[in-house]
Amino acid sequence: MADDIVLPVPNLAIPQHHFIITNAKFADTHASAKQALLAAIEADEMAPYYRLLLAQSPGLLPSSSSALDAMEAANKAELDKLDARLQEAEKTEGETEISDALRARASYLTRIGDKDSAVEAQKLALSKTPGLGARIDIVLTLVRIGFFFNDNSLVSQNLQKAEELIESGGDWDRLNRLKVYRALSLLSTRQFERAGELLIDALSTFTATELLGYNDFVRLVVIVNTLVLKRVDLKKKVLSSPEVIQVQGEVPELLDLTTSLYNCNYAKFFLALGSLEQSHLLPSRLLSPHARYYVREMRIIAYAQILESYRSLTLQSLATAFGVGIDFVDKDLSHFISSGRLNCTIDKVQGIIETNRPSHKNAQYETVVRQGDLLLNNVQRLSKILY
Repeated sequence: MADDIVLPVPNLAIPQHHFIITNAKFADTHASAKQALLAAIEADEMAPYYRLLLAQSPGLLPSSSSALDAMEAANKAELDKLDARLQEAEKTEGETEISDALRARASYLTRIGDKDSAVEAQKLALSKTPGLGARIDIVLTLVRIGFFFNDNSLVSQNLQKAEELIESGGDWDRLNRLKVYRALSLLSTRQFERAGELLIDALSTFTATELLGYNDFVRLVVIVNTLVLKRVDLKKKVLSSPEVIQVQGEVPELLDLTTSLYNCNYAKFFLALGSLEQSHLLPSRLLSPHARYYVREMRIIAYAQILESYRSLTLQSLATAFGVGIDFVDKDLSHFISSGRLNCTIDKVQGIIETNRPSHKNAQYETVVRQGDLLLNNVQRLSKILY
């Protein structure tokens, strides 16, 4: 375990609340999200961030000059106190005390949402901090600032720096927390497979509560790995996972999706997928940009899974299995077949779907021929050079 407690600054629930109130789709939750956002801003005395929101989105939040003045006064008083502590440490104390004072000041600037000042202060603290563990914590804080303000460049630069520091001798706890940071970054760029591996690796050792709560983390594990894992691994790594079983009463809607897919209950799966999209994907600041992609890929997985069991089946039986109409199945399959995502054909006259599994031996033969041609071409080029 890390010796230092990792403070949840900046508060990553705040940009999630902001995402909800700026999205017209969630008008029914705007009032509660706005209330939660204002309460969080007031609790952390986030005058710079509050002023930023008022400037970026006029009318989105109520403009209270008295509340803003009170927060700015509190910010000034606290920063004056932190500056005085830093000056005292620089005059009369040693390297450790100076580092602690710099980190305390950087942490406060991070908490109140003053991005530019916080990044500058964190980098200054990083340059003056000798301990490897403390340096890793500072770099991970810079990553969280990037997550908070959706600054992908800040995230990627400091994730790379954190990996380099951990490889040079970082401890077990920070290594495991870094897996979650890396997974969230990968999810933001739609690299679900690698993100799923990291989330599974961190499931039994999760400590990154400064990023998200444990139940939210388990939800993410289930959502991502239902998409990327093969059926046998889905049972072993998700459905039978003690960590998932422990909280299954609190995430039943997600396990409905995973269990129904594993048990080939496709009608229930389709309902669970629609529910997941509305309740977890679209309202999520992280997953919302990928909601359409996720739902499409999950439909392909379900179609491929049922088609694998048959040489042919009727459109009616497939529509019945998924609890939808024939026209929906026909249109959905046609799109996936034409894009090369499903190996089957539709005989609309007979109302039959015929699977067209590619031959594994033929594929191996074509690979050998293709690689053989490349090898011969390279040999011919080499012979011209040598002779």
